[in-house]
Amino acid sequence: VLKPVAIYPDPARTNGALVMCEVMMPDGVTPHPSNARATILDDEDAWFGFEQEYFFYQNGRPLGFPEQGYPAPQGPYYTGVGYSNVGDVAREIVEEHLDLCLAAGINHEGINAEVAKGQWEFQIFGKGSKKAADQIWMARYLLQRLTEKYGIDIEYH
Repeated sequence: VLKPVAIYPDPARTNGALVMCEVMMPDGVTPHPSNARATILDDEDAWFGFEQEYFFYQNGRPLGFPEQGYPAPQGPYYTGVGYSNVGDVAREIVEEHLDLCLAAGINHEGINAEVAKGQWEFQIFGKGSKKAADQIWMARYLLQRLTEKYGIDIEYH
């Protein structure tokens, strides 16, 4: 049984909604063993900041890695700008992801390129333990849905 716990406007559809649900047992009261959200003690006054790091992957390797070998050593990629540091599509994706999150009402606080080529991060800040956790999960979902149209996968870490 699905129990709706959070609703966000779907920024990709007119009059659409994205619904975060908990999975419950058939009685509708007992959380399913896979429902880790139900184990969170909800403190509505606590503030949480999440930093989600990830790699863009395309054709089985991080975006921007050459077919053979490795890119230049780390250094210029962290908070990098310019084609040689971030490539041709990564910035477009992270900026579009930011717009989608804001349109969905997610408290997206920032983005930046990370130390390795193809590595990025975004930050979510929220009040309330469950609400903040829901926002990071929804932000992840929006990023993965977005990268489908670019033929790119995400590896979170």
